Amino acid sequence: MAIKNHILGFPRIGARRELKFALENYWSKKITLHDLLVVGKTIRHNNWKYQVDCGLDYVTVGDFAWYDHVLNVSMMINNVPKRHQIEDESKLNLDTLFRIARGSIVIDKNCSASEMTKWFDTNYHYIVPELSCDQNFYFAWKAILEETDEALSLGYTVKPVLLGPLTYLWLGKVKGISFNKLDLLEKILPIYKEVLTKLSRRNIEWIQIDEPILVLDIPTQWKKAFLGVYKELKNNKIKILLSTYFGDIHSNIDIINKLSIDGLHIDLVAGKYDICQLHNYFNEKFLLSLGIVNGRNIWKTDLLKWYTKLKLFSKVKRIFWISTSCSLLHVPLDISLEENLTDFVKSWFSFGMQKCLEISILSRVLNKKLNIKEIHRWIKPIDAYKSSNIVNNIVVQKRVLQISSDHMQRKNDFTIRSAIQKKKLNLPILPTTTIGSFPQTIEIRQLRLDYKNKKISQSDYENSLKIHIKNNIIQQEKLGLDVLVHGEPERNDMVEYFSEYLEGFVFTQYGWVQSYGSRCVKPPIIVGDISRITPITVMWSKFAQSLTNKPVKAMLTGPVTILCWSFPREDIPKERIAQQIALALRDEVSDLENSGIDVIQIDEPALREGLPLRKFYWDNYLSWAVKAFKLCSSGVKDSTQIHTHMCYCEFNDIMPAIVDLDADVITIETSRSDMDLLEFFKTFKYPNDIGPGVYDIHSPNIPTINWIEKLLIKAVEYIPVQQLWVNPDCGLKTRNWMETLLALQNMIQATKNIRKKILKK
Repeated sequence: MAIKNHILGFPRIGARRELKFALENYWSKKITLHDLLVVGKTIRHNNWKYQVDCGLDYVTVGDFAWYDHVLNVSMMINNVPKRHQIEDESKLNLDTLFRIARGSIVIDKNCSASEMTKWFDTNYHYIVPELSCDQNFYFAWKAILEETDEALSLGYTVKPVLLGPLTYLWLGKVKGISFNKLDLLEKILPIYKEVLTKLSRRNIEWIQIDEPILVLDIPTQWKKAFLGVYKELKNNKIKILLSTYFGDIHSNIDIINKLSIDGLHIDLVAGKYDICQLHNYFNEKFLLSLGIVNGRNIWKTDLLKWYTKLKLFSKVKRIFWISTSCSLLHVPLDISLEENLTDFVKSWFSFGMQKCLEISILSRVLNKKLNIKEIHRWIKPIDAYKSSNIVNNIVVQKRVLQISSDHMQRKNDFTIRSAIQKKKLNLPILPTTTIGSFPQTIEIRQLRLDYKNKKISQSDYENSLKIHIKNNIIQQEKLGLDVLVHGEPERNDMVEYFSEYLEGFVFTQYGWVQSYGSRCVKPPIIVGDISRITPITVMWSKFAQSLTNKPVKAMLTGPVTILCWSFPREDIPKERIAQQIALALRDEVSDLENSGIDVIQIDEPALREGLPLRKFYWDNYLSWAVKAFKLCSSGVKDSTQIHTHMCYCEFNDIMPAIVDLDADVITIETSRSDMDLLEFFKTFKYPNDIGPGVYDIHSPNIPTINWIEKLLIKAVEYIPVQQLWVNPDCGLKTRNWMETLLALQNMIQATKNIRKKILKK
């Protein structure tokens, strides 16, 4: 029987971020809803056509989302938070979806956006479903059917994809009275059954239902729930392909093998499987979809290796398909768009479209419809990469070998350092600061573009940036902030900017990946050993400090975040890459300190997202991640205050590691969770200073003074006021100046009000 092929999902932002720009134009009322819908339809049609042209047997439908695919399910089942409901809104629409994701003002009431957090261990963010025990659901948002009809009308063989009910509930957050989330299954399952029934009437053969929580260590109660759910979803007219990814499912195999499903997708890239034993692992009745093309990295697949393995596996009497390890949402669209990379370097990479081609090539060779010479031609650049002089730097490799424990230890503990720093910085209680970036205006973006395109000289560029930095300092002094920042006008992206000054990286023009909604990132690619070419931030921080008597905080991106938010090389362990980056940053920290900078922030927002999904592997990861941070931060004097920032995180389960970082101040994102993250500090005494974010910068809503006061009062309940800082949740680059100034004014006024109350006591 022929080996079929498919993918789990496709990039949805368009070749040149068409969806991003359409969304932002719609939100700013520059285009109509019709215009926006046309852009979405065009992207979907292009995606489907490419899959067919490439030779894939099924077109994956339902992977498109206007903001987030988890939010799609919330809309599908009518899970709309009450604060975002409007009485005269007869049915759900895109504006409903955007209110949930971005926040809004409804009848003069400021309605906060739903919480946003990381999608498993990726850099994608999903909108957290809000769950309550008294909810009622119905099939409200029919995009899955509409898009299926759209693809069928074009003559395609369609495989719809839908996030599974158990993963959806697992990702949700209980609001109000505590209850067992599984209790909602009896209300949600009828909607899933209705969807399957209506798809079967369209003669759909397969539906892909994603249940990635099966790679986690889930409780027994949740494991048992899978049996009942998939027994109820069993539909004799449509086959269920249960899709798992981001890891192996060994701990849940016993339950999976008992499920009433027809096929199972497994991730052979992230999962630890012996492919020769796959037939023995899984129920012999299951069709197996084998995820052998990495959906999370951009390197060319070694098709010869997989051909050899699959050739052996094909001798077993088991029907199997070839696929990507996970959705291609996590990689850029098309390497052929790149103009600035040499053909030699480009030949190492496969983006989304090329990964589809890899699947097609491999399946056609296995089906004897293509000569194996095509595989040899495809993998030729892999050998060329291994022998390239771009990869190895002997000086860097020697320096890594010389790392000792002394390089990862501050001179004295926090108690001694804190006293020295407070005397030197002379800050009030509840010191105020921001996380680093200020609005990236059209003028700033155009300035960087003009410099990049060589329309202006380096001197003119730097002088113009200094004008923006000076304005940032003036605005902060007017506001009354205590620790200032230069505002980062020179930076396009917190990872790409630093990577451009480090050897061992290459960069793309169109390698955009969706982070959330309209927010896209362009991860750099780590291709070789890493070292610092020249000082990176020193000139800007030194200039900003010369403009004020207040301390200016220098801003660096930490080694773990640079690693996690880049596409890493795959020929050495991640720990080794992190060490190389940390050594480069250690040199930068030293230069900043020697230039008179007393406060240095090393952002590690990705620390938690890098955690392996199974706790068994956590200790090893946290050990080298913490060491990398300390390697870059511990070479300073006691009087130099080291900050770090983390966002979108649940911190409680890694708090010992956060303490081990030994940062003098940590700022964290807490406002979307209404300070719920601080509950942990009722029983855990955090030893250093902490700044819980008091307002959500991802929403255009302006926080009121009363709102911030309420959060600060709540924070003081958990953390001694002597250890407490006041700051926004994250950087302000995506906000405009009016939003920024109004929000910061309210933050500072609220802080002053709370200070007075504390002093009166």
